[in-house]
Amino acid sequence: MSKLAVIYWSGTGNTEAMARAVAEGAARAGAAPDLFSVSQITPEDAAGYDALALGCPAMGAEALEEAEFEPFFTALEGSLSGKKVGLFGSYGWGDGQWMRDWYDRTARTGADLRQEEGLMVNEVPDGSALDACRALGAALAC
Repeated sequence: MSKLAVIYWSGTGNTEAMARAVAEGAARAGAAPDLFSVSQITPEDAAGYDALALGCPAMGAEALEEAEFEPFFTALEGSLSGKKVGLFGSYGWGDGQWMRDWYDRTARTGADLRQEEGLMVNEVPDGSALDACRALGAALAC
């Protein structure tokens, strides 16, 4: 079984709810995921995991959160080649460009992305969105 971390940044709690559902899905699939807010783990420690679920909402002009998550991800990027990775986050405006940019950026690292595009939820995740998060967790657990 892969060593899996679910790492997120959340300002309103929406992306945190998604992270918890991802971890729940992974646990239901037999994994023992570790759940961290981005301030609770270093990029070096995150690089020690076989699989990563990374969550960040859209901020400003559809960008990753700049104070904590962007520096964390930038430091982690060089360690993603060959790792199972899933991306998720919520947004309240725009059309999801932040996720498309983040997905493309992650794909260029050689990561084994476990979805065809990042998992995006507009505003508060509903039941079907949380089910999609659980499915992402299960895909990362395999």
